[in-house]
Amino acid sequence: MLTPHFDELHEDDVIRPEQKAKAASKSTWISVVVNVCLSIAQIGIGIFSKSQGLIADGIHSLSDLVADFIVLIANHFSQKDADESHPFGHYRFENAASFMLGLILVTVGIGMSISAIHKITHHEAIPQVHSVAIYVALSALVAKELLFRYMLKIAKQVKSSMLVANAWHARSDAASSFVVLIGIVGNLLGYPILDPIAALLVGCIIIKMGAEFGWDALNDLMDRAADEEDVDAIRATILATAGIKGVHNIRTRKMGDMIIIDAHIEVDGHLSVRDGHDISVQVRNQIMQKHRVIDVITHIDPV
Repeated sequence: MLTPHFDELHEDDVIRPEQKAKAASKSTWISVVVNVCLSIAQIGIGIFSKSQGLIADGIHSLSDLVADFIVLIANHFSQKDADESHPFGHYRFENAASFMLGLILVTVGIGMSISAIHKITHHEAIPQVHSVAIYVALSALVAKELLFRYMLKIAKQVKSSMLVANAWHARSDAASSFVVLIGIVGNLLGYPILDPIAALLVGCIIIKMGAEFGWDALNDLMDRAADEEDVDAIRATILATAGIKGVHNIRTRKMGDMIIIDAHIEVDGHLSVRDGHDISVQVRNQIMQKHRVIDVITHIDPV
């Protein structure tokens, strides 16, 4: 499984917070509609066809609504203006949401693994299912995979780690539906043990995926620095500003998918205080226009 990553954006393609919020809202509401429809179909047909796997997958789809609404709530609150209690804004609601999504993935993975182990040890109790369950499971698999690809595309376009996490949550659902499909086919062919074995493997994959997302989000909540590529691009922007002789001690920290910068800029020591200040303002303006930055703090060093 490939590690999710962002596509690189050109400097003049910087995504503004309001654009990201709009994209997040649209893609998440689409996910809500898909999950509602799937859960109704899976649970209903699962009861009719006596497929415990399909019923469980339907409940899994229903639980995805929790993740979707976490994203919607975080997306709403992260766009609130800065205030006295949050002088840099509320962007870290996105990091908190990513952390919660990671926990949900881990929890779902553990639940699937425990259920799979129980079925492996009691596989003789698995009932015969109706063939109609195959079509529902296959439809759920296709729908979840298409939803994953759509959400991941939007997440990369707006460079949102929260939407990436939710997209890969949809991929975990596609994996779950694939397991259910294998289990149903195996059941009909007389090999019911295939269902719990496949479920155990996918459960472990989901646990690993959730742990990685949770750990990344936790690091962001603990003031992790921006990626080296972002720092190098910011350094280049500073050095390209008229009047700058050099730059050092660049420190960054992430706020959601935005960045706060602290840097020491070097200017001609013979300049007046006003001229030095004007250069620092120009540096700030250039960085704010070209990068995903919400604040720039500069210290002027005469050289």
